[in-house]
Amino acid sequence: MDLFDHRRLQVTEAEAPLAARLRPRTLDEFVGQDHILGPGCLLRRAIQADRVASIIFCGPPGTGKTTLARVIANTTRAHFIPINAVLAGVKEIRAAIETAQERRGQHAQRTILFIDEVHRFNKAQQDALLPWVENGTIVLVGATTENPYFEVNKALISRSRVFELKSLDETDLREIAARALGDAERGYGRWPVRVDADALTHFVDIADGDARTMLNALELAIETTPADAAGEIHITLGIAEQSIQRRAVLYDKDGDSHFDTISAFIKSVRGSDPDAALYWLARMVHAGEDPRFILRRMVILASEDIGLADPQAVVVALACADVFDRVGMPEGRYPLAQAALYLATAPKSNSVAGFFDALTAVERVGAEVPNHLKDTSRDKQGLGHGEGYLYPHAYPEHRVAQQYLPDSLLGQVFYKPSDQGFEVEIGTRLAQYRSEAEPESSS
Repeated sequence: MDLFDHRRLQVTEAEAPLAARLRPRTLDEFVGQDHILGPGCLLRRAIQADRVASIIFCGPPGTGKTTLARVIANTTRAHFIPINAVLAGVKEIRAAIETAQERRGQHAQRTILFIDEVHRFNKAQQDALLPWVENGTIVLVGATTENPYFEVNKALISRSRVFELKSLDETDLREIAARALGDAERGYGRWPVRVDADALTHFVDIADGDARTMLNALELAIETTPADAAGEIHITLGIAEQSIQRRAVLYDKDGDSHFDTISAFIKSVRGSDPDAALYWLARMVHAGEDPRFILRRMVILASEDIGLADPQAVVVALACADVFDRVGMPEGRYPLAQAALYLATAPKSNSVAGFFDALTAVERVGAEVPNHLKDTSRDKQGLGHGEGYLYPHAYPEHRVAQQYLPDSLLGQVFYKPSDQGFEVEIGTRLAQYRSEAEPESSS
């Protein structure tokens, strides 16, 4: 690197955003992720021993995936090549491989190839990495906000260790904020800044576990607020609210957050927790999820998890879906919430799942329709189909005991009413029906 390159690098680093300037350079500076970087943890030992094998970091934005890769770069004796999958292609991969081969042959030096947003590479691009990861020419360090088990080739996954980074908690974010305000070299330690406690709480709370979001808001607040008469940059709650007005809700309608959030919503409704149901519903609506998708899932749940414990559940779900189609948004949030609350507070039963036991029986057991149940419109005279059938409406209570299951399934019970809601009444009535002996003539 010549003098001009060095100067350009200094200027670039000085003008970089606060989140970039404040990136930890060593493991001791890294905040959070104790589950993988705590004392004695495998990843920490591997980094400290300079024995990092191919790994993939996954997790939400702002949790330190790229930063951790740079910490590895600063710690290892290996040559480090960073590329971004959004901007790079096979050409850049080939260039990196050539450099890695040269370093390996001439200097016996390993090369770590860091690929940010590795899920953006298509299958062919990911396949191009396989032989070089396999023979040790490169050590792959990938970073992704998506689930790597779905977005990264299985062959590449099998050659890597996957580490999940989690959203930072309040303590982590407060520590990062304190470093930003106290670091005289990379932060605002030399600036006359005072941040009110409630303003800092707002920055931390609204960031929702994303350090980058918090630091960007803090930077905006400090660098756009003029000093007061005393020469102090005073960050109040009002200024903090202007700098970051809306919670940074992680939600990708094609990614993990979509599936995880709808899963949390359905499980909350199934678990009869209306408060949690409303929260997850609000989170999806806030993030722009298609309300019709949510309503479709609620209609399914009304049958799958409530069923006959409250036969009105599916009626209410369908009615709310119809109301939503008529009124749209934003008023459509009312029927959305009504459906969620009705289903969450309804008695629960999954007895309709007996249908799948019946499907299993169909696949497992061969069974002929009993003669008395066969169609009489075509073969009654010639073959005696339907002979012996007892017409229920000709008997008291419009019911008569006779064989309805095939001979091979006699006594099989598929429907088991729960002890919840309307199914209590159904269960009592059904127990009486089943206790009655079948007449011999129905065979």
